[in-house]
Amino acid sequence: MKYLITGGAGFMGSNFIRFLLNKYPEYEVVNFDKLTYAGNLENLTDVDKDPRYRFIKGDIADESAVEKAMTQGIDVIVNFAAETHVDRSIQGAKSFVLTDVLGTFTLLEAANRHHIKLYVQISTDEVFGSIETGEFKPDSPFEPNSPYAASKAGGDHMVRAYWKTYQLPAIVTHSCNFYGPYQYPEKLIPLALTNQIENKPVPVYGDGLNVREWIYTQDYCRALDVIIHQGQAGEVYNVGSGQRKTNLEVIGSILQIMGRGQDSIQYVKDRPGHDRRYAVDASKLRALGWQPQFEFEQGLAATTEWYRTNKAWWRRLKDRDYQAYYRRQYDQT
Repeated sequence: MKYLITGGAGFMGSNFIRFLLNKYPEYEVVNFDKLTYAGNLENLTDVDKDPRYRFIKGDIADESAVEKAMTQGIDVIVNFAAETHVDRSIQGAKSFVLTDVLGTFTLLEAANRHHIKLYVQISTDEVFGSIETGEFKPDSPFEPNSPYAASKAGGDHMVRAYWKTYQLPAIVTHSCNFYGPYQYPEKLIPLALTNQIENKPVPVYGDGLNVREWIYTQDYCRALDVIIHQGQAGEVYNVGSGQRKTNLEVIGSILQIMGRGQDSIQYVKDRPGHDRRYAVDASKLRALGWQPQFEFEQGLAATTEWYRTNKAWWRRLKDRDYQAYYRRQYDQT
């Protein structure tokens, strides 16, 4: 079985490549990545000499580049490639539309031409918008509130259309927030951890009471593995741990691990269109036999240790654009 993992040099893509190669000795993986700011081949130095692994640089919105990758004899496409950071989408949405919508379309066209066995779209709970109480179902209506969420919703609709119109075997997954090793330090948990290691304050939007659901990388990889091997084409699966916390609770746990107090928090102006609460119903996934193995505090402790012992990895990333990007948040007081 040969997989094409798009966005495989990114956070979750690289974790899933490592998971596949470790669990399935007979599988081969082609990593197709544009290597934007969030793509980093250092994430995969432990597998880059594996004969079952190959890297191809390319943009999923580039038809010729995608076609070149498909000539490798691909059986399954897992599309992690996306522009994902909400703040960046607010500052400039065009790249999100090009990658998340046009890129998805380009992959679907190639998948249909080459009659692949399965296409899996990695999407987000943010397409549903915000929910005050209860949980989003896999078939809940889309109500995206940011350019990022809207672009992901557009890609998801394309996947549904290719299943309905062309019977392309495809699955869409909507996941809660990932966290773990190799996450780019613009996201909440790695930003807070690396800032604290550097003795810098942790920026928190608004009142910090926005609620998110969190899943550790290994639990997510296991969930995706189950969906690929046991899920049904044409279905939508929510991936959620049930572990929901306010941003302040997350930061509080990090500060406790780091031995710091509340004075490390720096409140900044709230994000435009900031969703208040996400929560997904993952019962369809659990019916396939999956359940999370990591409690949040356990996963957070492992993540903290990774960032503590891999300073060279994240310091290079923060040196590259930290001052230009995050200083704007600190100035929004």
